[in-house]
Amino acid sequence: MKIDLKKILYRWESVLIFAVFIFLLLLFYNIFFTPNYYSVKEPVQFDIKKGEAFSSVADRLYEKGVIPNKINFRIAAFIYGAERKVRAARFHLPNGLSYLDLLDYFISGECEFERSVSISDGQTIKWLAYKLERDIFIDSSNFVNIAFNQEFINALGLNLSSLEGYLFAKEYIVYERSSPEELLGIFYNGLNDFFVDSLEERARQLGFTRHEILTLASIIKGETNLEEEMPIISGVYHNRLRIGMRLQADPTIQYLLPEGWRRLLYEDLQIDSPYNTYKYSGLPPGPINNPGAKAILAALFPEDNKYLYFVADGNDGHKFSKSLAEHNRNVSKFRKRMKK
Repeated sequence: MKIDLKKILYRWESVLIFAVFIFLLLLFYNIFFTPNYYSVKEPVQFDIKKGEAFSSVADRLYEKGVIPNKINFRIAAFIYGAERKVRAARFHLPNGLSYLDLLDYFISGECEFERSVSISDGQTIKWLAYKLERDIFIDSSNFVNIAFNQEFINALGLNLSSLEGYLFAKEYIVYERSSPEELLGIFYNGLNDFFVDSLEERARQLGFTRHEILTLASIIKGETNLEEEMPIISGVYHNRLRIGMRLQADPTIQYLLPEGWRRLLYEDLQIDSPYNTYKYSGLPPGPINNPGAKAILAALFPEDNKYLYFVADGNDGHKFSKSLAEHNRNVSKFRKRMKK
């Protein structure tokens, strides 16, 4: 009987090729489709920044323990064509995702995107909370509660009754549905970034603490929207503080009104509160809003003037005067203008 060695070798080659194919298929499935489990608390919060390289994403996932092998993850992304499809966003990664499931989550899973939010110059915490609920979908009540929470405020190294005045007015990039704690920390760091050592030293030269400067700045901002007027009004208040004259600042009364800003009545000036600068001398206990850079700088660098009084001029500005008699004449002119 003649044995055909060529046929036998061909069959063995076929079996070997098939076995290698099955092995590679199983290896591929085991590497790319098998669930990966991490040991930290789930879900893992993971942020992908705009413009971040995919290699950086893989490195950080590996460092956090979300994936066991970053090379395999990058190979999976290459095969899947996902390297340029992952979104810049915040993700909350569940446990037990395979490499391909994880890539699919980055491409089409639930996430929170970055949004631009602005704290307007002179905005109060309550109005800011309303804006954040509208723009980035947070619970406004929870935001306000945390902003007044003593334990949280103390954790920031502050001994205050609230963070009013300490949330720096400017534009921020934040994630949708961020926690109130994260947002308040970001906004407070905005103030720390602005209030550099030279400004701290300037406050000391004036005999003020940072808290007092922020309080004065919030009143200045409450008085005017005109940046060019802020140093002038600051000069008025510095003059009054210097001679022990009450500030008699309407914005501090407005701050006390539960229904918000409105035209003040005589009885409003009788409210018994340390924020009532018509009844009590000196600065109120704390800021009445969150001032921005212009108001803070005005509080630190007041105009050197002799004014002690000012009243609205009916054109969004103010008339300033050095004497009560001159002030009363300006008030009379303003009232006549309003009647007309």
